[in-house]
Amino acid sequence: MIEYLTLILCCQLLGELAVSALNAPLPGPVAGMVLLLAYLLVKGGVPEPLAQLSDSLLNNLSLLFVPAGVGVMLHFDLLGNELIPLSIALVLSTLVTIAVTALLMVWFNRGQSESGQSGSDSRQ
Repeated sequence: MIEYLTLILCCQLLGELAVSALNAPLPGPVAGMVLLLAYLLVKGGVPEPLAQLSDSLLNNLSLLFVPAGVGVMLHFDLLGNELIPLSIALVLSTLVTIAVTALLMVWFNRGQSESGQSGSDSRQ
């Protein structure tokens, strides 16, 4: 299991290095996840020890939010000073996320219904 934890951390490190080297507007861990996905696609699946490790990490995910919560409490005054812009950004980003999700669902469902209809037409 330690080798898969090392794999995850190395992918994150490589993602951080790639983002820094390319000056890309992307978080390093996201680039690391893409690298891990590419590795898993080449490997042809998720090995069982990696699945067990990821389940363990997900079960303890709440512990990873403790530093963020401490940061919020530490900078509570700064957040209070910027309450209106932060609130506007939060509401707008939520609305944009809902709208994009709805549009993608309509688009994907339209594609499925068209492929389903064409498949039923070819059988007749």
